[in-house]
Amino acid sequence: MAGSSAWANASAFLLMQLAFCAQAAAAARPTSSTAPIQRVRASPSDLFVLAEEASRSGDAEQAEKILQLLSRDPEMRVRNEARFRLAVQRELGGRNRDAAVLLRRILDENPDASAVRIRLAMLLQKIGDVDAAHRELRAVRVTDLPPNVIRFVDRLAAATQARKRFGFQVELALAPDSNINRASRSDTVGTIFGDFALDEESQSGTGLAGRGLLHSRLALADRLTLVTRALGDARLYRKSSFNDIVAGISAGPELALGTTVFGVEAGLSQQWYGMKPYQRSMRLNGSVVASLDKVSQLRLDIGGRWVNDHLNDLSDGSGRTLVGRYERAISQQLAVVASGSIDRFKARDDAYSTWSWSAGLSAYQELGRMTLNAGVEIGALRSDDRLQLLLDKRDDRVRRLHVGAVFRQLTVSGFAPIARVVVERNRSSVEFYDYERIRTEVGISRSF
Repeated sequence: MAGSSAWANASAFLLMQLAFCAQAAAAARPTSSTAPIQRVRASPSDLFVLAEEASRSGDAEQAEKILQLLSRDPEMRVRNEARFRLAVQRELGGRNRDAAVLLRRILDENPDASAVRIRLAMLLQKIGDVDAAHRELRAVRVTDLPPNVIRFVDRLAAATQARKRFGFQVELALAPDSNINRASRSDTVGTIFGDFALDEESQSGTGLAGRGLLHSRLALADRLTLVTRALGDARLYRKSSFNDIVAGISAGPELALGTTVFGVEAGLSQQWYGMKPYQRSMRLNGSVVASLDKVSQLRLDIGGRWVNDHLNDLSDGSGRTLVGRYERAISQQLAVVASGSIDRFKARDDAYSTWSWSAGLSAYQELGRMTLNAGVEIGALRSDDRLQLLLDKRDDRVRRLHVGAVFRQLTVSGFAPIARVVVERNRSSVEFYDYERIRTEVGISRSF
């Protein structure tokens, strides 16, 4: 019904333009009670002309109606041209998020539209989604571009790091979990006094997962920017004793030199578990983000943290972490990410002091108006000493597999449905830490 109404509105507008010509012609010839019925046909080109004339005359509403009508044309070339013009009009009206959605729909049908991808990157930059903007720029560099376009893309990539911006990302989801409390698979734990029974059982249930990230970028100089971030991450369940909440804030400068960005960041975070304070931590982090070539990027982070455990003073201590992340665009529809980290934490008690490492590989594939992602991660953790009651030092091996999707074809008011599944298995020499879980999330996500 909505499509019929749109056709009727556009047709009525066209007929009004032609009515004056028909009336003048009728006045110049004799009238007849048997005059034939005239039919008016309008091609897409005619409607594009009418939309442009309406826009020039200041009737943006009528121009948008015509372009919305053309965006449902059976021919892909016509509907994508209408979407592009409509995106430009909405961007001029300050509706950047709506404009980005339209450009993304064009790329869903025509991934090789490099000009559209560059325009989308510019919009994402304006919105404040810097990471997404750089992904689009790396994707467009996979194709053969004229030298002047390559220079423009390079300048855009450099400028993305230096502009003032403000943004907010939010995600809400229902989160069924087979093992909320990471309970052990074993009924007993071995000690120097023999096997002790474990009372804690695996708890399954469906909770509400929520994440939010608020960030602002203040230009201090030509290439110097102050970046501030506030984040929140919560998993809430019917039994509040399993609630897990984290909140944090950080700030620091970023310096852009060519295609390389150097950053320093200081932050403070607080974690609550079971609605009670669990851990407070302070951290200092340095980072380097560099473009290795036209389609790949490397990020290195080195950081230190200081942890205060509210429940166990023996777990208080400090840690050092090195993280690397390599991203590469294989095509305009496929990107891969390889990551690795090593961490050292020194606690008051050697039984809580640990060495750990992790390595992962993931991929992102565009399929029509859907983005699929999948990845695998492995890691290990080993403590310096054993707890006095236990037989062995803690020695863990973890495997994690995740699969997810973003369903842009179901986007409503900028909110896109998401779904992900995470399968996790931790094998440990200490039965208490030996567990497995399957976590699912189904919800919505949006950036403002």
